[in-house]
Amino acid sequence: MYSELLSKKRYYGDGEIAVDKHEEFYRSSFHKDYDRLIFSNSFRRLSKKTQVHPLSKNDHVHNRLTHSLEVASVGRSLGLKAGEIFKKSNDSINPYDVGYIVQTACLAHDIGNPPFGHAGEEVIKEWFEKNKNESFLKKLSSDELDDFLNLDGNAQSFRIVSKLENNSFKGGMNLTFSTLATLIKYPYSSNNCKNIGKSKFNFFQSEKQFFDLLFSELKLVRKDGTYMRHPLSYLMEVADDICYGLLDLQDAHELKIISLNDTTKIFEYFLGEEEVEKSLANEKYNDYQRLSRFVALSINKLTTHAMEKFEENLDHLCSENQKKDLLSYFSDDKLKEGLLVAKKLGHDKIFNESRKVELELGAYNIIETLLDNLIRATYKLYECQNEKELSFRDERALQLMEKDKPIKSDSLYEMYQRVVDYIVGMTDNHAKHIAHQFIGMSY
Repeated sequence: MYSELLSKKRYYGDGEIAVDKHEEFYRSSFHKDYDRLIFSNSFRRLSKKTQVHPLSKNDHVHNRLTHSLEVASVGRSLGLKAGEIFKKSNDSINPYDVGYIVQTACLAHDIGNPPFGHAGEEVIKEWFEKNKNESFLKKLSSDELDDFLNLDGNAQSFRIVSKLENNSFKGGMNLTFSTLATLIKYPYSSNNCKNIGKSKFNFFQSEKQFFDLLFSELKLVRKDGTYMRHPLSYLMEVADDICYGLLDLQDAHELKIISLNDTTKIFEYFLGEEEVEKSLANEKYNDYQRLSRFVALSINKLTTHAMEKFEENLDHLCSENQKKDLLSYFSDDKLKEGLLVAKKLGHDKIFNESRKVELELGAYNIIETLLDNLIRATYKLYECQNEKELSFRDERALQLMEKDKPIKSDSLYEMYQRVVDYIVGMTDNHAKHIAHQFIGMSY
């Protein structure tokens, strides 16, 4: 069963599927997936995208790239261990292949996040909500409009790697089916957002056909037609949960938003009071070094427990009754409580820090300016008989989009997607620059 989930099939667009047989002993199909991610433009741009603190002047603070690399490091360890577990049932499985699959999915998990982090995501959703009764959105179907009203970086990540990056509309990065499925945390479309009350989903209407093909090939479709998660996706997700739950504390301490004292109770859940007191008493460490040590030891403790629970519940994780995440299987109440307390501190003190709030408000104006100009220009393009009818302003606005410029022959939904692709692909600084161009502040 596990070998079936480690598929080397790749998709090349227009229904073309092929098994990757071009392997060398030093570079497997799954290793190639990793390389394709690392060398992609979308991944490189994460270095200038917000993780938590927008446009930070402090070089020690995480951006989306450093966060993704750290998640991938944890994910690789989890994947290697999972490979050893799989190997017990099938000796032909190489644990390093499984390690690469999880590591690559971790690298890609935030590749579809817009500039300014989740604030940017919220602005886009709110803009479409505010304008949903305007004539330029009325011609979208309800399913198509839902994709914009509930825009999710997870779905955009899947769109980028499976369609846009490298080989546009020909399978994107042409990643193996196993790596693509491991990237999926929420195996449903935006339609489901109404049912669950949250805007979390993993594919747009434009990727629905391929998504169905992918999950059918991997036999991850339930009897009722809904999709199951790939068991390795649980490892990608828990690696992310562990990293952002703890490493955000380091950034907040670096920016003097919280003190070491604010965090010690959290680490007592993970390490015990004795270990925490011993580090606090050790005079060779300063506060930042103490915090870094706490984080490293806690990550080790959490990943060890995560793998225990993964192995213990593997059959259930491969069944139609799988739970929503690996944390749901945790049996150590202290570890679960520690993560909850860490996230609460993040919500109460870090995410509501005044400078962060000020910059996020600025992000609203930036992204709203981009959408106001580009969506309206795109609608004019859709409505006109000939592109020569466009005003000089609209023509110039669309020319800014270069390769992402909407194509007149596309549907209105596809044209708007290209606008969102363009905005989501921007770095924080580039989004600010282009918005300032629109309102004449760059002169």
